[in-house]
Amino acid sequence: MPQGDKSAYTDKQKRKAEHIAEGYEDRGVPEKEAEGRAWATVNKDSGGGNKSGSGRGKPDTHVSSHSGGKQAAGRSDAAKSAAAKKGWETRRKNASS
Repeated sequence: MPQGDKSAYTDKQKRKAEHIAEGYEDRGVPEKEAEGRAWATVNKDSGGGNKSGSGRGKPDTHVSSHSGGKQAAGRSDAAKSAAAKKGWETRRKNASS
């Protein structure tokens, strides 16, 4: 759940948190929980509140947005090979039917 004053955050960070929270709510997460998760994501990406102005604040790492799409990377070569063989067998069987 979000706590504290959000005035130290830039407008961009506030917009980002709002957008992330909307995405969570669309997936059925309660509003308060979605808002808390959204701010946690913003903090993880940007290191917390940044005052606006030239040369102030830290650059965003975007660590949260880089974690998607890596399901196959966590599997062993044997597991990936087995999945490929299974798919090939299924396609071959369905083609001959």
